[in-house]
Amino acid sequence: GIVGAGTMGSGIAMAFLAAGFAVTVVETQQAALDRGVAHITATLQSRVERGKLAADKAEAQIAALTPTLDLSALADADLVVEAIFENLAAKQALFGTLSAIVRPDTILATNTSFLDVDAIAAGAAGPERVLGMHFFSPANVMRLLEVVRAAKTSEAVLASVMALAKKLGKAAVVSGVCFGFIGNRMLAARQVHADAMVLAGVLPWNIDRILTGFGFPMGPFAMLDLAGLDIGWEGDTDSVKSRLVAAGRKGQKSGAGYYDYENKTPSPSQTALDVIAGLASVAPGSVTLSDREILDRLLLPMINEGAKILEEGIALRGSDIDLVWITGYGWPAQTGGPMFHADAIGLTRVVDGLRHMGVEPAALLLKLAS
Repeated sequence: GIVGAGTMGSGIAMAFLAAGFAVTVVETQQAALDRGVAHITATLQSRVERGKLAADKAEAQIAALTPTLDLSALADADLVVEAIFENLAAKQALFGTLSAIVRPDTILATNTSFLDVDAIAAGAAGPERVLGMHFFSPANVMRLLEVVRAAKTSEAVLASVMALAKKLGKAAVVSGVCFGFIGNRMLAARQVHADAMVLAGVLPWNIDRILTGFGFPMGPFAMLDLAGLDIGWEGDTDSVKSRLVAAGRKGQKSGAGYYDYENKTPSPSQTALDVIAGLASVAPGSVTLSDREILDRLLLPMINEGAKILEEGIALRGSDIDLVWITGYGWPAQTGGPMFHADAIGLTRVVDGLRHMGVEPAALLLKLAS
């Protein structure tokens, strides 16, 4: 069962349908349900036209899909994935309602990307059957699945979902509960330093160029434009991002963000520089850092955050963090992921680089470096 037929919900539905599961998708509004089903049907049809999927298999997948507005249709589901909007109270209420409908042994999963899974589980009867299944968009394509183990998640439930992930063809990594889990927590650490460089006079497209040169598909500011500048965790803070949004520059979808987009092709924007100038301590572009300095300021804080994630037991091992970043965030596979890369360049260099930036290295990094 899947609750929510938006972008995430319909993507998750396709991942299960492709693996041969019967799927019931529930929405609150008929129009939203119709949109979700139309998206699933169109995606499967496109795969048939491109020769990626046999027509009879596409038909079988569509036949295995049951769209409904009735939550009680989930009474017999073995697993229900919640994919509604990011609101804690709404998710808690939904888990309370679902608890009264499904069997006592039904696994309840939340697809939240940064809310507290323990708090969501508290809304359910039997929190030991609740965990996070954080799919990445588009969920039918992206390989990464962060499986978030809540405080009360039973070992059997965790083992079942990890085995299920293999059937779905996903690369599953267990994460503990913390803000942003593994991937988004490290991404946030990188973004803080990318933003700080921009406010200190470095051009955003120069920062993006260095990261793509390292092997990422795009840099931090091109990525923000792609995701939508109005999506995120900033709330009411006054930042370059919030000012760009206030000026109607929401990224690619509005034709302008940090970059201007002519036919989806990004070009450096003077308007964005003017917005930056309103907040920056110096004129944008007046400061030039070496390529290595920029790369260090992007990658070393991520490595440091990864070390804290290991220290806290949020991730089980460094290779799990690497798997998250290679399969979900475009880290160049030939460098092995952030923690492998840290070993490759040397932990002493990582510690010295962090201190040079004014960042206190994680205790685990100091211990391993020494």
